[in-house]
Amino acid sequence: MTPEFVATIGRHTIEVALMVSAPILIAGMVVGLVVSILQAVTQIQEMTLTFVPKIIAVFIALIIFAPWMMEAMVRFTAEILNNLPLYIR
Repeated sequence: MTPEFVATIGRHTIEVALMVSAPILIAGMVVGLVVSILQAVTQIQEMTLTFVPKIIAVFIALIIFAPWMMEAMVRFTAEILNNLPLYIR
């Protein structure tokens, strides 16, 4: 294996990890931003107010995007396993 080949596999792995985690992270970030703006406007500084909506948003996003996330991970894993003989050379 050449260093370029290993770098390509590493880059592809990072891309898949970012794609799979992006919907969950974006949902948590958007809800956190909305709650923060709400807290700033109403001057309510309760720390637990931020956690519950984020947990609910992440759970809903996970339910919505789970099939797509699993498909992307299975596709990546199958690609790695199918090309394993080529990687050994």
